[in-house]
Amino acid sequence: MTGDTESSLNTGSATICSAEPPVPSAPAPMRIQHHHEVLILIQTTLTFLVSALFVLTFIAQPYRIPSGSMEETLLIGDFLLVNKVVFANPGPWRPLLAYEPVKRDDIVVFHYPIDASMYLVKRVIGVSGDELHLHHGLVYLDGRLQREPFALYIPSYANQFRDEFPTPTYTDPGVSSRWWMEMQRNVHQGQLEIPAGQYFVLGDNRNDSLDSRYWGLVPRQNIVGEPFLVYISVVTASRSEITGLSSGRLAHESGWWNGLAGAVRWSRIFHVIR
Repeated sequence: MTGDTESSLNTGSATICSAEPPVPSAPAPMRIQHHHEVLILIQTTLTFLVSALFVLTFIAQPYRIPSGSMEETLLIGDFLLVNKVVFANPGPWRPLLAYEPVKRDDIVVFHYPIDASMYLVKRVIGVSGDELHLHHGLVYLDGRLQREPFALYIPSYANQFRDEFPTPTYTDPGVSSRWWMEMQRNVHQGQLEIPAGQYFVLGDNRNDSLDSRYWGLVPRQNIVGEPFLVYISVVTASRSEITGLSSGRLAHESGWWNGLAGAVRWSRIFHVIR
């Protein structure tokens, strides 16, 4: 029997061996697809990181409350997200963005007029053109008593300058001398007239707040944005300011892990600020 040069029969076995080439174990198309998936993953990750950096830099930014000048609206240990677009003036992009003018009762984050490296948070009480005075600690605008459900009046020592603002005499050593001289030029018949492009701000905790009564008005260009959300809140071990009035200074946090030294206030997580 003549042998077949292309195939052979293995005696005692039902298997026929063929001369066909073996099937590749890892086809080239599969390797290309795997590399493509890796590139897509890297691209997605980089897009997310760039987008997050853009949001934190230009749109929303986290801050921490270390003092009690805005209680009970904002508590010590609250971590805030601040909308940096709402009060911005984006020029030709203005129709596309949620731009709003600064209004009375808005809570604003701003550069401290005396030290621009510091961020403060207060509530806008008076805007350009308002005539303002305080009597017994209550706010009057253009002679009308204002309804302020957000204001907190904790028991405190009597203070003529704080509660009967503006006063004709220099009665508080905590008042900025620069502001005292500027204030006299804008006071007429017992009313502080607020100039164009300036804002008068107070802390909601009226008897425990260093604010426009002590250091002056806030220029429009100093306003950074509006806090809109408490994303987490912790009960801190102690207050950052043990003596004196609370400044309302903000701590600029890149993350909230550093502040988790106390118990979490679960009821304030994702609390919308008003």
